[in-house]
Amino acid sequence: MNYWLMKSEPSVYGIDDLKRDRQTLWDGVRNYQARNFMRSMQVGDRVFFYHSNTTPPGIVGLMQVVQANLADPTQFDPQSEYYDPKSTPDSPRWQTVQVEFEKEFTQILSLEMLRQQFTPEELSVVRQGNRLSVMPVERAIAQKILSQVQIV
Repeated sequence: MNYWLMKSEPSVYGIDDLKRDRQTLWDGVRNYQARNFMRSMQVGDRVFFYHSNTTPPGIVGLMQVVQANLADPTQFDPQSEYYDPKSTPDSPRWQTVQVEFEKEFTQILSLEMLRQQFTPEELSVVRQGNRLSVMPVERAIAQKILSQVQIV
């Protein structure tokens, strides 16, 4: 099992939405490095849910990958802001995963708090200017994060 961190703006899709829906397709990722990380995900991997572009930003919960290496359907939809005219169903350029709600934390692990505890080499989300929406988290770092949270 691997650990990951995925960002979403709570005004677009937050932990409360995932808790309500129980599962969601994590679509719309259009960065090649983030896409490659998503291609590496496997069923059973755990993912930290990070609220971005909010005050304060930070980790708010945990989800689990329940389906992996799925073609992102938004790439084929001309009405979608994520449409990619160069992508075809026979040769999709963008993959995604289906995730399931696991836990909501009682308190946000804010970016500021994370910066106090981890270096950019340990947890890339704390790197200044990091805009990547999907990133791996080393097992030891994930265990340290999990040891600090209380579950709702």
